[in-house]
Amino acid sequence: MLRLVDTSRRLVGVDVARALALIGMAATHLFPGFTPDGELHVSHVLASGKASALFAVLAGVGLALASGAHRPLTGGALRGAQVGVLTRAAVLLVVGLLLGRVESPPLVILAYYALLFVVAVPVLGLSSRTLAILALVAAVVTPLASYALRQWVDPTPIDEPGGRDLLVELFLTGTYPVLTWTTYLFAGLAVGRSHLRRASVAAKLLVGGAALAVLARLASAVLLDLAGGRSELESSTEPLRGPVDDLLAAGLYGTAPPGDWRWLAVSAPHSGTTFDLAHTVGTSLAVLGVCLLLARVLPKWSLVPLAAVGSMTLTLYTLHVLAVAEDSPLLTEDPRALWLWHVGLALVLATAWRTQVGRGPLEAVSARLSERAAAAVVRR
Repeated sequence: MLRLVDTSRRLVGVDVARALALIGMAATHLFPGFTPDGELHVSHVLASGKASALFAVLAGVGLALASGAHRPLTGGALRGAQVGVLTRAAVLLVVGLLLGRVESPPLVILAYYALLFVVAVPVLGLSSRTLAILALVAAVVTPLASYALRQWVDPTPIDEPGGRDLLVELFLTGTYPVLTWTTYLFAGLAVGRSHLRRASVAAKLLVGGAALAVLARLASAVLLDLAGGRSELESSTEPLRGPVDDLLAAGLYGTAPPGDWRWLAVSAPHSGTTFDLAHTVGTSLAVLGVCLLLARVLPKWSLVPLAAVGSMTLTLYTLHVLAVAEDSPLLTEDPRALWLWHVGLALVLATAWRTQVGRGPLEAVSARLSERAAAAVVRR
């Protein structure tokens, strides 16, 4: 029977959720936003904005689990964990910037994640309650701060971050801006500090997350209607090159336009508004809750392939970006076939590697470097 290496130390449900996030992100990269009939493609209905948010929330969960779970580390152990996180951030930054130089359609998210990891360092020892409060504050305050700050800076082209304005792009104006994405980080850390092995916690994540997602969409619709409706946004869509209805359905590119405050009322994917953040935090918690519950009731062998994928997402994400690069021999004009090939190969390769070797190649490098850095601090 297939088994994962070191499963006793991993939460299979978290790995399964992480695999779903990776599969969803690949779908949004490979499928067109709209069908020939003008309808939003089902892949974007299900995953646009949600898959990357789930990935970010799970990054926070993973950091919490690696630093004490529901019992946060203290003293030298905490300092070691913090140095380890900074080391992992450096690896993510290097890999992310290198992948960004590849002529490939996906807008690479790893450099943004690296800065998120840096932000996590000073809050790594906080309790679940404090982190949940930080997530709530971030969801309300950071979209307003972003809107105000972006009045004074040039917008970032829809491209990979780089150049002398790298930090501004990563933190404020890029596709996955860290300022607003701290909401996902804090929410994930708060969840990771809870008792995730309890069925009651998983059920609360499912119910509470679903309720939050629905309420955020409803509140956005009501507020936008009170502010004059979608028609009032038409005058500020020119730099976004698309009609309002399409933008609100398919999503923006990390931030809402700074020219009209009514954009702060939308809940469009990747708009970075309070309602977008609340909706996608809600969907992320709901998916995690479902995966944790499934891991309790399904036979362990049935989740091995997905859990294997979720345990080595850095390696698989890197392979995904390279596989769809220009002139790649794996490219095909049929996006459905291409996506199925990506998913199928990921399941097969990850299962074989995880059951026979252990950590993914890039995960092993990152873990070894961070463990050595942490150990050096603890020994002092």
